[in-house]
Amino acid sequence: MQAWFCETLDGPDALTWKDAPTPEPGKGEVRVAIKAASLNFPDLLIVQGKYQMKPPLPFVPGAEFAGVVEAVGEGVKHLAVGSSVAGFAGTGGFGTHTIAPAAVLMPLPPAFSFEDGAAFLCTYGTTYHGLIDRAQLKAGETVLVLGAAGGVGTAAIQIAKAAGAKVIAAASSDDKLALCKTLGADEVINYSTQNLRDELKTLTGGKGPDVVYDPVGGDFTEAAFRSIAWRGRYLVIGFANGQIPSLPLNLTLLKGASVMGVFWGEFAKREPQNNAASLMQLAAWYMEGKIKPLIEHKLPMSQIKEAFTLMGSRQVRGKLVLVNG
Repeated sequence: MQAWFCETLDGPDALTWKDAPTPEPGKGEVRVAIKAASLNFPDLLIVQGKYQMKPPLPFVPGAEFAGVVEAVGEGVKHLAVGSSVAGFAGTGGFGTHTIAPAAVLMPLPPAFSFEDGAAFLCTYGTTYHGLIDRAQLKAGETVLVLGAAGGVGTAAIQIAKAAGAKVIAAASSDDKLALCKTLGADEVINYSTQNLRDELKTLTGGKGPDVVYDPVGGDFTEAAFRSIAWRGRYLVIGFANGQIPSLPLNLTLLKGASVMGVFWGEFAKREPQNNAASLMQLAAWYMEGKIKPLIEHKLPMSQIKEAFTLMGSRQVRGKLVLVNG
């Protein structure tokens, strides 16, 4: 096998493409021949040593991938050699093969492409866990999606609409907002040129959004929370802005509102049955055409450093996928 190895925490430029022995799966594991892998913001953080998970060096980055099962270990019952799967294993995806626990692999229906499979689990799993499980989003409620043109943002628009909610998409350019409209956003806010609080007041008739979906952090967090509706739910997804914001806790009291952390990877490990049910619903929505990953960039695996440059400069709308072969 071959893979991109992270041997120092000096960022993407230090990754090296190397040969390695093709591994054999152990108990409860499978070997996957990787057809596609997607790049997520945590992949950038992990090769810089800035992510909460710090695997021992050297390791192969790449949390999310899709491919074909080549070998199964002892005790694996629900997967067989030749099965098409998508996986989210935290590491291992940026190569030709990987070993993954069978429990983190999702069988792909025949109509599910490898590219879509590689772009599916993290963004849609995170978003479903946040909007449906944590926030208990109801039809008719209003969701504000910050960073709405990114990977989880585009998933949030689609899942909120599938749940019957109204979506206000906020992003940094008119071009990104036009994309959000094509995905089903009902209203849009350009927070580079418009005042977020004033626009939210106008668009919601002064009520504010019932749910705020925030993968960005930074300067807009407090403004969005100050605009939230009574009994609103603020979902902390991540900090793509690079700044972890602080909130005055008196705002939660005044609004009767909740701040909810959304950590899908840990949820999937701690509550595997609930996660499996969520993924079944997501797969059904995909087959019904209600949700589909937006893949703006598709590059060969050899161009991983170019892919990281795009991710780091925030030039990716939707997802970026690397393909083998």
